[in-house]
Amino acid sequence: MNLTILCYDKCSTCQKALKWLDARNIPYTARPIKQAHPSANELRAWQEKSGLPLRRFFNTSGMLYRELGLKDKLDTMTEDEQLALLASDGMLVKRPLLVSDGAVIPGFKESEWAKLF
Repeated sequence: MNLTILCYDKCSTCQKALKWLDARNIPYTARPIKQAHPSANELRAWQEKSGLPLRRFFNTSGMLYRELGLKDKLDTMTEDEQLALLASDGMLVKRPLLVSDGAVIPGFKESEWAKLF
């Protein structure tokens, strides 16, 4: 299984998720979300694969999300506008973002990840 984890090295949840994978000897490729943020096309494909609403891919607890006032703006934006915004800055994307051959999971919930492995 090809497994990529988009993460931010200063994020404690990302650190916890990587430790969880390491403890289970699950191989992965870490992709720094701030430097190598996903494109709109990647995000669209991942959102479709996940079956989740696009809103779940936003880092709602992030400073940038709050600074931009996105809580109130997302509902009035088109999906293309939301994707372009997510692709503009990796810090807007919910992390860690697990991308595998069979699943895409934004955020780290041990129970969700455990079901995949």
